[in-house]
Amino acid sequence: MSTIFSRLLLALTLAAPALVQAETVGHVDTAFKLIGRNHQVVVEAFDDPKVKGVACYVSRARTGGIKGTLGLAEDTADASVACRQVGDIAFDGPLREQEEVFSQSASILFKKVRIVRMVDARRNTLVYLVYSDKLIDGSPQNNVTAVPVPASLPIPLR
Repeated sequence: MSTIFSRLLLALTLAAPALVQAETVGHVDTAFKLIGRNHQVVVEAFDDPKVKGVACYVSRARTGGIKGTLGLAEDTADASVACRQVGDIAFDGPLREQEEVFSQSASILFKKVRIVRMVDARRNTLVYLVYSDKLIDGSPQNNVTAVPVPASLPIPLR
C-alpha cells in the first residue's frame, strides 16, 4: 500500500507546475495581537521562472493571533503585485499566452494567492495578475502590473 501511495505522490509532484518560492523582503505590523504574531502586510519577491531579468514583488495580508501563528487562519484576499525589469530580458523558451507563475497558500485548506503571467503580443508586453482563489468562493479582488519588453526582442509564444 505504501508503494502505491509513494508512486501517487511522485506522480502528483511531477504533474504540478514548476512554481517558484518567494523570498521575504520585509513586513509591517498592521494590528497588535496580545498572543501570537501581529497581523501583517508581507512583501515577498520572486524571479519569473521563464523570463530572466524580470522580478515580481507581492504584498499580501497575513493574519496573526493564535490561529495565524499556528497556520490555521485564513488570510484576506488583499494582495498587490509589481513586476519590473531588473536585468537583461531573456526567455528560456516559448511562453504560453497565459501561465501561472506563482502560488502560495493563504489558509490551511483550499485558499491560495496566485500570480498569472499573460502575454500581450500586440504590445510586446508581459502582464502579471495577482488574485486569490478559494475552492468554493473566490474573491474578485485583484491587481495587475505590466513589463514592456523591448521591441527588438519579440516575446516567443507557443
